[in-house]
Amino acid sequence: MFDDFQNPNTSLDADSAFDLLQELGKNTAEEVRQQRAHFRLAIKISVVLQAGNSSEMLKFKVQGVTGDISQGGCSGLFPIPVGVGDIFRLQFDKSSFALPLTFARCVRCRLVREDAFEAGFAFFKPICLPENVQTEQESGILS
Repeated sequence: MFDDFQNPNTSLDADSAFDLLQELGKNTAEEVRQQRAHFRLAIKISVVLQAGNSSEMLKFKVQGVTGDISQGGCSGLFPIPVGVGDIFRLQFDKSSFALPLTFARCVRCRLVREDAFEAGFAFFKPICLPENVQTEQESGILS
């Protein structure tokens, strides 16, 4: 069915394919961390995840906890898988950290164990992290 589709703009020769695989192999976790645009803060905050589409907001609601957060995104742990590429609204627990309601796209989701999925989100608008991070870190809120 799809075998007969030949688009010359998307085909790779052997050398190009090998170069891409070599580049992909260099993407270690440490290298990815170094390429991040924003400083990441390791912090545990309760977060409620809902569908970003207002017509579907009441159909999907799950609570999780963040692992880290930056101006441009966050990671979190959830009891069910989160759809990569989908848009979500994230409501952070204001009693822990004063963060705004945020809309984000899920950029990755991986199985940690049978009842836990780690998901990464890219915010549509950068957020401002509170200036009192040091005070909250000393009080033991940060992990």
